[in-house]
Amino acid sequence: MKKILFVCHGNICRSPMAEFIMKDLVRKSHREAEFEIASAATSTEEIGNPVYPPARRKLAEHGIRCDGHAARQITRRDYDYYDMIIGMDTYNLRNMRRIFGDDTENKISLLMDFTNRPGDVADPWYTGNFDATWRDCVEGCEALLKLF
Repeated sequence: MKKILFVCHGNICRSPMAEFIMKDLVRKSHREAEFEIASAATSTEEIGNPVYPPARRKLAEHGIRCDGHAARQITRRDYDYYDMIIGMDTYNLRNMRRIFGDDTENKISLLMDFTNRPGDVADPWYTGNFDATWRDCVEGCEALLKLF
């Protein structure tokens, strides 16, 4: 089983969008038994909060539910547990390395680095553009799934 953890700053917009998009893609390909997929934050700001309403609405527009999500912060144990830890932007990578220490097993990457457009996933917290975030997350998750 491949264990994937998506990470962003607060775990209420980008990383849960990626988590639930990836779960939907895996479900549609009838490969649920092959994956464990989750998301987490680098910060403590949103711990316990559900997916941010505009992100939840964007997922729902595409028939994807995110019920039961509660933001949580990554821990050092996550590095040992997950096979892949995928950040949404370079700031997430910096903060993950601060929490995890050195990436000795090369588990940490950016979601968009799996695509033909490497870089950061658009951050809707500042722009309000959840369409751009949706497109980035779908493109990244589809590319990631192709690796398996």
